[in-house]
Amino acid sequence: MKIHEFQAKELFRQAGVPVLEGIVAKTPDEAVAAYDKLGGKIAVVKSQIHAGGRGKGTVADNPNQRGVVVCQSADDVRQAAEGLIGKTLVTIQTGLEGKTVNQVFVEAGCDIARELYLGIVLDRAVAKPVLMVSTEGGVEIEAVAEETPELIFKEHFDPAVGLEAYQVRKLCKKLGITGAAAKAAFKFMPAVCRFYVDYDCSLAEINPLVITGDGQMIALDAKVTFDSNALYRHKDLLELRDLSEEEPSEVRASESGLSYVKLEGNIGCLVNGAGLAMSTMDIIKYHGGQPANFLDVGGGANTEQVTEAFRILLSDPNCKGVLVNIFGGIARCTTIASALIEASKVVGFNVPLVVRLEGTEVEEGRKMLAESDVDIISATDITDAAKKIVAAVA
Repeated sequence: MKIHEFQAKELFRQAGVPVLEGIVAKTPDEAVAAYDKLGGKIAVVKSQIHAGGRGKGTVADNPNQRGVVVCQSADDVRQAAEGLIGKTLVTIQTGLEGKTVNQVFVEAGCDIARELYLGIVLDRAVAKPVLMVSTEGGVEIEAVAEETPELIFKEHFDPAVGLEAYQVRKLCKKLGITGAAAKAAFKFMPAVCRFYVDYDCSLAEINPLVITGDGQMIALDAKVTFDSNALYRHKDLLELRDLSEEEPSEVRASESGLSYVKLEGNIGCLVNGAGLAMSTMDIIKYHGGQPANFLDVGGGANTEQVTEAFRILLSDPNCKGVLVNIFGGIARCTTIASALIEASKVVGFNVPLVVRLEGTEVEEGRKMLAESDVDIISATDITDAAKKIVAAVA
């Protein structure tokens, strides 16, 4: 689950990670009032969307309007807010369709001496979180990783212990941090690592992390994603969820207990099991097709879930055909076949439908489908299914 920058910064503040003062605004008037309340001459108006690259992002109908604007007066703040609120912001991470800016964050300015990068993710290869830092703050970390990977320094840490002092010393040396800034790093870096662990994050990123003229470390940005599987331990975090930032079909699927991710292809996939779903998408691409989604109905799928799954798939105008790939185990093939038949009555299949069944009670399930009036294309195995659906939508 993703949250906005202003929400992440409030959590940072509570965790002892230094941030600047800022106020959220949903209208230009609120933005001006926020500027006046902050009291400084310089303030920054930041668009709030669930995507990075906002500083270099531009408004769809106004390429001169950036997603982050430095302002030196109330008039500047009003102009920036009017240029962002309600507009579509396109960044390197949103794709060409962009995201609508519903609110901005008006933040106090500060004396920036250096800009660094800091991020924490889980390194699955060693089963530990890894802290990554770089001298290239304020730059897309993807570009740094591709062009100058030697400028990214990493330290794995034990989540039960946290980042240790010797690791902070190593990173400060590599980053060229000395004096007051090094002293600040001994508090800042371990605090962010504790935050990552305590809140069950899958990502905690600060870009840029700034060092001020007097040696303070401040999180000038905050991008945080939580592991959705751990949210049962953090029910208070659910209040931070902004459904307007999420794909509506994905929200709808989650409410029905379905694991669904919308993609850009034209072949809908309905599969039971995450691994089989990934394999199904891979083999569709291997045979020249493009999957429209990832959809795992799970091992205990019932008629209601299968029906809702088809509603979601067929509501996508790009979906020109559907591949149902089921390996019956907990959910028997007869159960899936029955659900398909019932779903066809409720939803109505208006695109080619290829069905591959295998596993428990497979012969009975195939017979049920064959004797029904559902217009399907039967497949014997996953390769046959992929070839048939690709041909059907060609």
